[in-house]
Amino acid sequence: MWQDYAAAHPNAVAACPEYTVEHFGDTRRLADELLAHVLSGRKRATSELVADFLARGDSVPRIGSHWIACDGTGTPRIILRTTELRLGSFQSADAAFARDEGEDDQSLESWQREHRRYWARVSAARGREWSEADEIVFERFTVVWPTRHADLPLVLWSTDLAARA
Repeated sequence: MWQDYAAAHPNAVAACPEYTVEHFGDTRRLADELLAHVLSGRKRATSELVADFLARGDSVPRIGSHWIACDGTGTPRIILRTTELRLGSFQSADAAFARDEGEDDQSLESWQREHRRYWARVSAARGREWSEADEIVFERFTVVWPTRHADLPLVLWSTDLAARA
């Protein structure tokens, strides 16, 4: 999948060649549910505790970085590209971000309720207690591959446009 994307979009890969391979959520069911929201176009944002990146030995993503998103079985399905990042506390989430995260009824209230549950659960599994003051990575992304799922206007680079002309 990565080689096909790199061949189709060499400038995007040259600008940011690193990528991660992972799935959304902490269960197979949640990974599939959240991936379905991405595939439908409903989900274009995600959030994760900085502590979880550190616990896995991962760096916080950077704008332009790529993520091969897998389904609940670990099968790569799509490539995402980070378009916006912000660090903040739980209380810094707003209604626009909750809507873009695309979960539940897309309201800030449901985002807060479900993320409190989620981060308490994943933190407890790592032997920590979660706090609303913990630093969170708020990330917006675009789907860049495969083309049948891609958010085309955001994928096209000037040289890619020239190649298509």
